[in-house]
Amino acid sequence: MKVGVFSTCINSIYFTRTVSATRSILERLGVEVVETEQVCCGQMHINSGYPELAKPLVDRVEKNFAGVDYIVAPSASCIGSLREHEDRPELVAKCLDLSEFLVDTLQVTDVGAQFNHQVTLHTTCHSLRVAKLGDRPLRLLRAVKDIEIVELPAADSCCGFGGTFSVKNSDVSGAMLHDKLANIASTNVEYVVSADNSCLMHIGGGLQRNKTGIEVIHLAEVLANHG
Repeated sequence: MKVGVFSTCINSIYFTRTVSATRSILERLGVEVVETEQVCCGQMHINSGYPELAKPLVDRVEKNFAGVDYIVAPSASCIGSLREHEDRPELVAKCLDLSEFLVDTLQVTDVGAQFNHQVTLHTTCHSLRVAKLGDRPLRLLRAVKDIEIVELPAADSCCGFGGTFSVKNSDVSGAMLHDKLANIASTNVEYVVSADNSCLMHIGGGLQRNKTGIEVIHLAEVLANHG
């Protein structure tokens, strides 16, 4: 089985630790990770109303990852976006979020991780409504040794990021973030975990401005941790 890790733009630029963690988990489980040239998935163009501009980018994704059995990404958002191209069934079929690949393809929930902290899980909009990850991230978290998971009130509510939405509708985005931050603060946890760094960046900025002391961390980084 050959897997290409789709880093995504935001992870390649800002969150390289998440990409490294993803590779580490896969290699720990005996998966052959193939080096591939990275490219944008085109989600930003589609969300902004320019789907035609996304097509050349998706063409490059297909070409660059043609030699692998699965395209695995630490991003429900970008995987969800790629899977919206129903006219490319072969591409859609092999695009999986990390949690899907671990739970469904490898049939593993316990990846040998240890994380001695209190956490709460933010289930992102794309993970719920587009990629439809269900409870897979939570099942993986529950198998982590020494972790304490606190349920997040209104966990399925949007954090207000939405890519270009937060720029074009900053007031609405800020109001949505305000509610999300209040719910996170009520849990008194140490970390907010999510499957998308784009949302964590938005939430993390708010947590820092409010001086809560709560940090954000990607699911892959928790799963790659040995204590």
